[in-house]
Amino acid sequence: MDKKMKLGMHTYTLHLWGFGQNWGIVAEPRPKEFSLFELMDKSVSWGLNGLHLTGCDLENKDEKRLQQVREAAEERGLYLEYNFSLNEEFDPRLTDSLEKGIMIAAGLGSDVAKVSLDIRRPRPLYGSCFHPEVMRQMVDIYNEIIKVLPLMESKEVKLALENHTETYADEIIWLIDQVNHPLVGACVDTVNSMAVLESPLYAVEKLAPYAFVNHFCDHKLDRDQFGLRFYGVALGDGDIDCLRVLNTIKRVSPTDRITFEIEWDMGNDTLEVAREKQMEACLKSIKYARDVLGLGI
Repeated sequence: MDKKMKLGMHTYTLHLWGFGQNWGIVAEPRPKEFSLFELMDKSVSWGLNGLHLTGCDLENKDEKRLQQVREAAEERGLYLEYNFSLNEEFDPRLTDSLEKGIMIAAGLGSDVAKVSLDIRRPRPLYGSCFHPEVMRQMVDIYNEIIKVLPLMESKEVKLALENHTETYADEIIWLIDQVNHPLVGACVDTVNSMAVLESPLYAVEKLAPYAFVNHFCDHKLDRDQFGLRFYGVALGDGDIDCLRVLNTIKRVSPTDRITFEIEWDMGNDTLEVAREKQMEACLKSIKYARDVLGLGI
């Protein structure tokens, strides 16, 4: 029987509107062009089932704010997922300890906390899977995960380790296998592996069986006489085989949710023009996800 998949959105899809995070720049946070609760209302009107939130979206992480956000999502019938990092390079609002990230997820009513490991790799990146400098960091993270397992059990929150832009799929699987606990799995990002010169399809096929959550992205690879550029586009406009990736996730991943994400950048556009293009790509992606991929229906 074909598994029905809910459709959610990673708020980074609208990062030029002040959501998700500052990425690639260390600068003053962009102000939100509309509130988190207005984004929830838009999500409902767009036919989404949930949101994948960061600390930037929450604005503060105290219990009162978490309860407020949780109740707002419940009133609108939206599920929430919490996204955090151990040591975010560009935007410290994303950084939480494992303990705090799990507590925030629980406060939001989220059943999963997605974490970026923020491994600092040696150069060159290629061929550095399981490099000793990486494994030293992995062992430290392993020890931290072991410490928070009782908390995860008591709060009933799963921990999803992402193949972020600095980790190989096999490294994530190694860490999951070492912890060997049913509440510790993966977040499979469908494009991030390119940052370490790993095939996106390989990463998806390796990680999907472990993946409690996903970042479902499409990117386009262009080349000219100066080199290569891999950049975010609306779902269906890039070089990722979205249908094949979806079918893999549906077949082997322990989730019934697809979280789409667009990694739009400004290019040479003004901020105002880039925002409008980003919103257009967001809405185009939702239409593609529903009409072509059959998600959220």
